[in-house]
Amino acid sequence: MKEERNWVLVVGLVIAHFAAAHVLQAQDRKLTVLSPLGQPPAIAQVPMAPRLNTLDGKTIYIVDVGFEGTHQFFTEMKKMLGEKHPKTTWIVREKAGNYFEDDPKLWAEIKAKGNGMIMGLGH
Repeated sequence: MKEERNWVLVVGLVIAHFAAAHVLQAQDRKLTVLSPLGQPPAIAQVPMAPRLNTLDGKTIYIVDVGFEGTHQFFTEMKKMLGEKHPKTTWIVREKAGNYFEDDPKLWAEIKAKGNGMIMGLGH
């Protein structure tokens, strides 16, 4: 009986030794992890353009980003706005690419010839 106790004690000490060694090894290890949230880029705020005092004598572009079925709506909107503001020139243009793509040629035209812009996004 005494030998059994000694045997259990020896086995327990061996297990305790390996467990302690494992804990010490784990403390020496370093893990490198990446946050799944990432680091978003800083946002540069751009102020809105100043409001026009009047629409009379101005050229306003109505820009269609190509959402399905909206070109006819913007054409009708141009007609309605032309009736309400007859001294204003209304121009409907389709933007190249999709909403997220740049269209430098169109933006240059609007800056050179226009006084304002309405960006039509669809439904």
